[in-house]
Amino acid sequence: MTRSILITGAGAGIGRATARAFLHAGWEVSLLGRRLAALEETAQGHAARFLSCDVGDPAQVDAAFATLPRLDVLFNNAGISAPAAPIDEIPVDTWLEVSRTNITGMFLCARAAFGLMRRQPPRGGRIINNGSISAHVPRPGSTPYTMSKHAVTGLTRTLGLDGRAFDIACAQ
Repeated sequence: MTRSILITGAGAGIGRATARAFLHAGWEVSLLGRRLAALEETAQGHAARFLSCDVGDPAQVDAAFATLPRLDVLFNNAGISAPAAPIDEIPVDTWLEVSRTNITGMFLCARAAFGLMRRQPPRGGRIINNGSISAHVPRPGSTPYTMSKHAVTGLTRTLGLDGRAFDIACAQ
């Protein structure tokens, strides 16, 4: 049986590089991101499932995951940063945007994957949350990003505990 992976933030950067590695290794790959053209460019002509989705939107995440017949691995990678600034100069809208993608989006995708993995036959899977060294060694002016990556660490640790009963492992 071919193993399956869904990669969020697959249209650029780490997500794109990871997706290409799994495509070349023969996995069934689902590419999730906001821009369909970027996802198609990532695939470089390989067969892949393209899921145009904003990870911060619960309905879009649920709809995307509902198209999957099975999921062995979620690489929960979508994330954004913000321009460096002292906290009192960071617009609240910037904080909300980073939180919506890096925290809410990570939660929604992990939630959807966990539910699918828990109920699929055979049950189980792996969730890999992309964190950051910023959770341990922050850079000056990085409050929204650093706080969001601390949240990823907490999510990962909790999922690691909750997943044991369902053969779901979680790492960061």
